[in-house]
Amino acid sequence: MLGFDLDIWDYLTFLTLFLVGVSFVAFWVWLAGLPGRIAIARKHPEAEAVKLLGWAGLLPTIYPWIQAFIWAYKPTNIIDIRRYPREEAQWIEAEIARLRGDPPKVSTEADRSSKGTNESSPAPAPDPAEDWPK
Repeated sequence: MLGFDLDIWDYLTFLTLFLVGVSFVAFWVWLAGLPGRIAIARKHPEAEAVKLLGWAGLLPTIYPWIQAFIWAYKPTNIIDIRRYPREEAQWIEAEIARLRGDPPKVSTEADRSSKGTNESSPAPAPDPAEDWPK
C-alpha cells in the first residue's frame, strides 16, 4: 500500500511516539491538578477555586496556572463573619473532606452533650475592669 514494507523498527517507532504522547498528556494532567492538590493538602479555604483555576490555567496560557500555584501557598486568614472561628474551621474541614472524597464528619447536638461540652453557647467575655490597676 505504501510502496514499501513496514518492519519491526517502524512499529517500534510508532509505539514510541504513542508512549511519548500518552506520557505528555499524563504529565499535563498531573501539572494542571498540582495547585489544587497543594491547596487541599494545606487546607486552603478556597481549595476548590484554586483547583479549578489550576485546570483552567494551563489551557489558554500559563499565567492563570502560576496565579493558582501562588494562591495555593498563600497563607489565608479568612474568617467568614456569618460564622464564629470554630464554625469556620469546621466548615473548612468539611469542604476539604468533600474535595478529597472522604465522607463528611457530622457533629450532632447529642455528640456535643455526650462529650460534656456545649459549643453552641460562647464562652463568657472577660471583664476588662479586672485588668485595670487598683
